Parts: sequence; C-alpha cells; structure tokens
Amino acid sequence: MARGVWPLLVPAMAVTLALVVLPVLYTVWLSLSDRRRDGTNAGFVGLDNFARMAQSPEFWNSVRVTLVLFVVCLLVETVLGIALGYLLSIDVPGRKLFQGLMLIPAITASVAVALVWMLVYDPTLGAANQILTAVGLDPVVWLGDPDIALWSIAIVDVWQWTPFMALIIAAGIRSLPAEPFEAASIDGASGWAKARHVGLPLLMPVISVAMLLRTVDLVRFFDTVYIMTQGGPVDATNTLNVYGYRAAFIDQEASYAAALQLSLLLLVVIMAGAFTLWRRRRSIEH
Repeated sequence: MARGVWPLLVPAMAVTLALVVLPVLYTVWLSLSDRRRDGTNAGFVGLDNFARMAQSPEFWNSVRVTLVLFVVCLLVETVLGIALGYLLSIDVPGRKLFQGLMLIPAITASVAVALVWMLVYDPTLGAANQILTAVGLDPVVWLGDPDIALWSIAIVDVWQWTPFMALIIAAGIRSLPAEPFEAASIDGASGWAKARHVGLPLLMPVISVAMLLRTVDLVRFFDTVYIMTQGGPVDATNTLNVYGYRAAFIDQEASYAAALQLSLLLLVVIMAGAFTLWRRRRSIEH
C-alpha cells in the first residue's frame, strides 16, 4: 500500500521543495554571505548581517511597528468580527446577499484598496477630512503625521478584513448545537449569560482559527503600507516587511535584506506556533 502512496506524494513534495525549501535555503545562504551592489559575492561573512541587524535602531523600530499593527488590528478585527458575525448569523431576508457584498473588501486587491483609501485620506479633497470639517473638527494629515499614520493604516486593514472574520464567525455560530443553550435557558440564564458562558466557549475553536489566519497575514503586512506611505513618515509605518524590501531593492543590500526576511519568517513561525499551542491547550482543557 505504501508503494501506491508515493506517486501521489512525489508531485506535492517536488512543488514544496521548489517553492518553499530551496528559496529558504538560498535566503539562509545569502544572509551568511556578502552580496555586493554590483552583483558579486564577497563570500562567507557568518553572522555579520544578523549582528548588524541586532544593532540597528531601524530594525527594532520596524519590529515595534509590526507588533503594534498586529496587536491593534487583530484585537479590533476579532471584537468587531464577533459582533458583526452574530448579526450575520440571524436569519433575516437578504442575509446571503449581504454576506456576499461584505466579501468585496476582502477579495479586492490590496493595491486597489490602498489607492482608494489614499483618496479618502487626501488632506484637501478626501472624504475623511470633509467629515471632520462637517462636525466642527480640524482636518488631519492622515498619512503625513508620524503620530497618526500608523493608526490610519490600521483603519484600512480593519475595514478590509473585519468582514472576513465576521463571515467565519457567523458560520461558526450557525453550527453551534442548540442543546447547551436550551439547558441554560431552563436554568434561568439570561441572554448575556448564555452568550458569555455557553456560546463563547463553544465558539472559541472557530475564533482561534480566524485569528490564526489573520496573524500570519498581519505579521507579513506589506502591500497596503508600501503603497500608501512607503514606510514613512519618519519610519512611523516602516514594518519589518517594508524595511526588508527597502534594504533589498532600494539600498541594494541583498544579504542584509535576506537576514531581515529570515527574522520575519521567525516572527511568523513564533506567532503561528503560539496560537497553535494555545488552541491545543484549550482543546485539552475542554
């Protein structure tokens, strides 16, 4: 029987080797060498690129920006996703049509989303400042103020991906068994008590899967940030992925950029591993 399995496994293993293993090995080799701007390689330099990275304030700033954006977006999208998912789980006329319309932000290319929001954030003609002016507030330089730019990017990500979280959670709510809620009603539990002590624990596996999907994507956040701010102003939105891109294609420091991307890979693995471990512990406890 094992012989019959190998013909099915070999194509998948070959694709994995070509698209995942070999690029990672090449990145590791590149990070341990010194690729010059003229394309030549000065040879093995060991951990020099990693030492430079660890001593770089710009690197630690990019890590901070990445983690802040990750934590803020993940928490807001999860909370709003649960609330919106509950509303979507209610069986009302037109629910399926509304769910389909909600998918539009998530399936729209990030480049298009970034360009549209750049128009929204335009200091003079943008809708955001027109709304502020209409309610008597001063206009804001959304993408030009170092204190505001990162939160402006976070708003875009929350707008784009909260519906995705909500649809996953709504599907999980509709699949919950009715018996625990009926038992809680017999015991006299209120609606809030049933949601908190019955519904939320039963829904946690679904919520954790949605959070894991967003975690992997948020940590390597790039396209929207680069199009809207290129990591500025004053590196206020310079995520680790943007920093690595600028090192590779603007500063032409391929070996240093490889070290940065390996640190990003390590961050993704740590975040995904932490969520996986948390899910396993919860499944054992329950």
